[in-house]
Amino acid sequence: MNADLERLIALQKLVSAAQTAERRVADEPEREKALEGRLDTARRRLAADKERLTENQNARRGVEKDVAMHQGRLSKFREQAMSVKTNQEYHAIQKEIEFAQTEMKAAEDAVLEKMLEGDDLTAGVKRAEADLAAEQKKVDAEKKAIAGEAGELKAALEKLAAERADVVRALTPQVLATFELVANRRNGVAIAEARNGICTICHVRLRPQVFNNILRNDQIIQCDSCNRIMYSVPKAAASAPAPDATTQPVQ
Repeated sequence: MNADLERLIALQKLVSAAQTAERRVADEPEREKALEGRLDTARRRLAADKERLTENQNARRGVEKDVAMHQGRLSKFREQAMSVKTNQEYHAIQKEIEFAQTEMKAAEDAVLEKMLEGDDLTAGVKRAEADLAAEQKKVDAEKKAIAGEAGELKAALEKLAAERADVVRALTPQVLATFELVANRRNGVAIAEARNGICTICHVRLRPQVFNNILRNDQIIQCDSCNRIMYSVPKAAASAPAPDATTQPVQ
C-alpha cells in the first residue's frame, strides 16, 4: 500500500476518534443539566406534596374550630333549656339544639375526612422524600461517573493529538493539504473505502478504470463526487472492521 495512503487511513481513524471524544466532552454540560432536571422534578413533586399536606392541615384546623363553635352553641342552648318557662320556648330551644347537633356532626365528619386525607398526604410526602433521596444518590453517582469520564476523555484526546502529530509529520505536505481541505469540507471525514465499484460514503458509482486503480492502493485517488480520498480493503482483510470513516453519514 502507498505509504501516504496508509498514513491517511491511520490519520482518519485518529481524527474520527478525536471527534467522538470531543462530542462527548461537549455533551457533558447538557448531561449534567439533565441530571439537575431530574432532581428539580423530584424536588417539585415533594414541594407540591408538602403544600397539599399544609393545606389539609389548615383546613382541618378550620373545621376543628367549627366543631368547637358548634359545641359552644350546643352547651349554651342546653343551659338555656334549663331555664325556659313555657312549652313554646322549650320547643324553640330544642330546635336550636337539634340544629347545632346536626351542624356539629357534619363538622366532626369533616374533621375525620381531613384526618384520613392527611394520613394519605403524609404518606405521600414520605414517599416523595424517599424518592428525592434515591434520585439524589443516583444523580451523585452519575455526576461522579461523568467527572471520571471527563478525565479519561481529556487523557484520550491528548494521546490522540500526540499520535496525530506523529502521523502528520510523516505525511507528504501536499497529501496532508489535500486531506485537510477535504476534511474541512466534509465534517472531518476525508477518507472513504471503495467497495464493489462504489464510494461507500457518497454511494456514487466510480468509473471502472478509477476503481481498478483504487484497488491497487498505490496512489492517492479522490472520489469524483465527494472528493474524499479513496482506498480499498484487500479481500483477505474484508472481514475486518473498516476505518471509522465508512460509518459516517453522506456529506
